[in-house]
Amino acid sequence: MIDKINIRVYGCAVKDKKVLTLFEEYAGEPLVKFPGGGLEYGEGTLDCLHREFDEELNVKVNIAEHFYTQEDFLVSRFRENEQLLTIYYIVNIVDENEFLIMDPCIERTEWMDIDRPDNPFPLPIDKIVFDKLKEKFL
Repeated sequence: MIDKINIRVYGCAVKDKKVLTLFEEYAGEPLVKFPGGGLEYGEGTLDCLHREFDEELNVKVNIAEHFYTQEDFLVSRFRENEQLLTIYYIVNIVDENEFLIMDPCIERTEWMDIDRPDNPFPLPIDKIVFDKLKEKFL
């Protein structure tokens, strides 16, 4: 039975037709994902995104625009009692010289080519967002 809603907020940092991706393991499963994470009580979506980039990568971001909000019902892959709602923004990193992986769960980062033929994202909404990035930036 679903008894919780988990709101997730992610940033798509794009430069030179590449998007910043994180490689991490979660619940024993390897993930390619966008920077971001869970909204905390009392926090707005933009505040969440600023906090997540600071906590994960030690950088400040400028939020350029809202990019995509999940439209379909989705149960969490990792917690069967949670419904997910994900929101994505296009962001710009203020100073890449400050970039430092802060979260021990993040194995590495990569500026991934948007024009690659495959879609490397395992999570269903991230897949949609990557395809939409191709539409917007190619």
